[in-house]
Amino acid sequence: MLSWRGVIWLTLPRRTFPGSDFPAAFAPDYRARVAQVLSQDDWRARSLAHERRVDASVAAHIHRRDRGLKHPIDDFLFQYYPFKPSHLRVWHPGAGVVLDGAQERSDWAFYRVDDGGASVDVPAFIERKGEVLELAHRLLSVTSERPMQLSCFGMHEWAMAYRTPADEVRHAQLPLRLGHAGTDDVVDSHDLRCTHFDAYRFFTPDAVPRNSAVLERDSQANFEQPGCLHAGMDLYKWAFKLSPLVPSELVMDCFDLAREIRLLDMRASPYDVTSLGHTPVAVETPEGKAEYVRQQRAFADRARPLRQRLLAVLDVPASLWCAPVRAIVES
Repeated sequence: MLSWRGVIWLTLPRRTFPGSDFPAAFAPDYRARVAQVLSQDDWRARSLAHERRVDASVAAHIHRRDRGLKHPIDDFLFQYYPFKPSHLRVWHPGAGVVLDGAQERSDWAFYRVDDGGASVDVPAFIERKGEVLELAHRLLSVTSERPMQLSCFGMHEWAMAYRTPADEVRHAQLPLRLGHAGTDDVVDSHDLRCTHFDAYRFFTPDAVPRNSAVLERDSQANFEQPGCLHAGMDLYKWAFKLSPLVPSELVMDCFDLAREIRLLDMRASPYDVTSLGHTPVAVETPEGKAEYVRQQRAFADRARPLRQRLLAVLDVPASLWCAPVRAIVES
């Protein structure tokens, strides 16, 4: 049960974030903002529940890690995204929440303690990470506003193996379902329509000119779209990068989605994942394409509310720009 003990009244002048070109329209005037105050019992219970959720999610990964074992699907979220399980385990309530009696967080990064309560120091976060906030807002916004494109059929993993020597494929521990020549034939027979720069940048040199667009980091916002599996996985990246502004429950919701998306990503890849207990999605066939699009659409539908929740969090730094004046109302 959440506990409310007080209110924070804020008056915010219209302004941009320091050190960035954050649009003024993203920082409107806010008045009478209400801050949630959690009792020690409440927030410690939520923290413990979060730790248990993370422990259950990462147990297999840690077991393998400690024994030097690799898993090309499940390890991806800890290899591609540089976020450690120990960091994921730390619970944050998110911006605008006061943790009663949490003085131990006084030396935590981006926290402040006032009147015996700890809360995220939003101005400090903005001062240090204004550019991250700006980039996240821009990419999440444009992605949410575009229609989904469902015509890539997961060819990005195939393009990463295209005309690659056997000893240079990305997942050498897994065989190619169709062999090297068969993999190349599939790429040759398809139009590459990748819209995500961070997948495109791993294309082999021979695959790059086959893509329908030249993707660059500076123009990433021009191509991001919600049907892309990697755009859905990246919700986890942004959620974690925006911690502790983002509640840890939302970070884990994004993590869980990213893990499921990664499974489809590899099932639809040229690699044979049957040894890992998974059935391939043969996107080189009409039936496989139909199955891929069905799941792609479903993941995009699940990603949409998470993306909106992250965008809602990004409104909080604007509303909490001024240091709050805390008026505790005992009930």
